Amino acid sequence: MVELLVVIAIIALLMSILMPALARAKKQAMAALCQSNLKQWGIICAMYAGDNDGYFCDLVGDDPATSWSGGWGYWWMSPLQKYYEDPLLRLCPIATKPYDEGGSIPFGAWKTPFVENENFLWPANIGSYGPNGWTAYATEKDEMQGWFVLNWKYHWGTFDVKGAANIPLFLDCADVDGWPDNTDDPPDFNGEVEAELINEIKRFSIDRHEGMINGIFVDQSVRKIKLKCLWKLNWNRGSDLNADLPIWPEWMRKFPECN
Repeated sequence: MVELLVVIAIIALLMSILMPALARAKKQAMAALCQSNLKQWGIICAMYAGDNDGYFCDLVGDDPATSWSGGWGYWWMSPLQKYYEDPLLRLCPIATKPYDEGGSIPFGAWKTPFVENENFLWPANIGSYGPNGWTAYATEKDEMQGWFVLNWKYHWGTFDVKGAANIPLFLDCADVDGWPDNTDDPPDFNGEVEAELINEIKRFSIDRHEGMINGIFVDQSVRKIKLKCLWKLNWNRGSDLNADLPIWPEWMRKFPECN
């Protein structure tokens, strides 16, 4: 009996040592798969651009699913859907449960509304990645018509740009997309997401990978991004990369500095 208790104690001790290591290994595997998914999104976007004279998705366009949908992200989901088959590709492996089913930021997933009318049918898509909205193609006409275009001149529109390695394309995101700026305020807590067109860098400022998120850039490079480095990325054509960093809220102060 004593020997059995000793064996059980040893097993329990080994388990207590191994469990944290196994948990870390699982997180690392999930992060690697997340980056693999984003690499696929880079290929998808490049394929679309290759078929459209180097331009990315039109923010408005002629597709009724993109022209009426406002902030539901169909401007990219609609034109890109023919380039991939597996809807799970929209999901980071550690952020798969929709918010209305118990998921929570940063480990939850967004869901678009189900829409059916005489023109088209749209399912309730889910995902936990989102594009940098400034990569979309936009025109002065779009802005004058009152579409969701902040400043059409700031949109990249094409992948044929200088400094592509610092221009975010697709990233871990708490919503369907976002239009961040270097002057945006950081979130007051992990998971604070502002209303549309206001401080949308918060949609990407989520602690999903231990103080970092994953992202792919216009040059097709994939890497982890420190949350504090989000303010040093070249989001749009008007980005001020020399702007002062914001005052970090309490929950972000523990994260690595951007250097």
